[in-house]
Amino acid sequence: MNKPVIVSEETSTPPVVVQDATPGLAAKTAIKAAAVGPAYVVLTGISFSHFLNDTMQSLIASVYPILKDAYALDYSQIGMITLAFQFTASLLQPVVGHFTDKKAQPFSLAIGMGFTFFGLLLLSVAHLYPIILVAAALVGLGSAVFHPESARIARLASGGRYGMAQSVFQLGGSFGTSMGPVLAALIVVPFGQPSIAWFSSIAFLAIVILWRIGAWYKPQIVTKKSAAVERHPDLPDSRRVKIALAVLVALLFSKQLYVSSLSSYYIFYLIDKFQVSTQAAQFYLFLFLAANAAGAFFGGPLGDRFGRKYIIWFSILGALPFTLALPYAGLAGSAVLTVFIGLILSSATSSIIVFAQELMPHRFGMISGVFFGVAFGIGGLGAAVLGKLADHTGIAFVYHLCAFLPALGLLAVFLPKMPRHVR
Repeated sequence: MNKPVIVSEETSTPPVVVQDATPGLAAKTAIKAAAVGPAYVVLTGISFSHFLNDTMQSLIASVYPILKDAYALDYSQIGMITLAFQFTASLLQPVVGHFTDKKAQPFSLAIGMGFTFFGLLLLSVAHLYPIILVAAALVGLGSAVFHPESARIARLASGGRYGMAQSVFQLGGSFGTSMGPVLAALIVVPFGQPSIAWFSSIAFLAIVILWRIGAWYKPQIVTKKSAAVERHPDLPDSRRVKIALAVLVALLFSKQLYVSSLSSYYIFYLIDKFQVSTQAAQFYLFLFLAANAAGAFFGGPLGDRFGRKYIIWFSILGALPFTLALPYAGLAGSAVLTVFIGLILSSATSSIIVFAQELMPHRFGMISGVFFGVAFGIGGLGAAVLGKLADHTGIAFVYHLCAFLPALGLLAVFLPKMPRHVR
């Protein structure tokens, strides 16, 4: 898996346009991409890099019990670590996306991974709470640089199958996130905080792969001068686009805040309610995160086939019965319910992101950055707020409250119907 990414002429795709383009040009590019087909080597490479990136990021939440015990942290301080990590990613991703819309940076992915590399090294030796926050923020900065441009590369290599490409890309990240608790249980818990430094080797491997992908990406770039955009008559008008984007943000809010409640505090919930060990709780968290990864993979192709709006409806509202039942379930029942919640809820991710990209295709990088950034920001801010709430009311009350979040899926009724040629 650590071989260089080499792309032959057969797998290459049409050039990417990094400035505003006319709808005619975008349509021609999509037609050519569909004719060539997906560049599977590139999709595999960018998905594997996403796996490595999110594996390292998930270590932060996975070592919370170690940091909590070692430095006598409360839930509010744990939430602030998540906020420090997520805030840098949330704040900078739209900025990075807007910049790369104007001027693509093919090697920025490898450079961004360097921030994650140094963040992990710093976290492994940090003995002061402020230093832990700085280390978490550095890992978040690496994520801010990684996501917008890597999403563009996934779309460029899609061959016109945008939902499938986004799902393959999301699969790598979701599977990487699910591996964090397992690696923490097997390595960090037995060997302690200094063992986090071992994972910097993963960051170095990702830097090598992303540099090779950047070498493939560079000749695909064609700079175009801005041109007046004439909207296709079947596309929603600007007012409906704004409403749809607001709805998609709200739907992402309901999904991501619930996922954040599980990824940040589910370990403590299991320990508090069922008195399981920290290592056992890590494996229960892995079940949810692995189901989350599987759902993210299937959501995109189903959106390509049946329409993204219908998948969004099913994914958000479909999880509601399971989230409502979770606070009342036993240990085995909780494990089963979180698997269903992860499978159903995460299938919305690819459809939400691709739907937003199709609403504003001439601002692809910025939209990708906004939605990835909103996801990170909601997760970080939500983790901090939920941590404060848990300190005052108990961790069980948090899950009673969060159980109603998927009901926001009803807002999907306000999403416009997209033309078939866009999907």
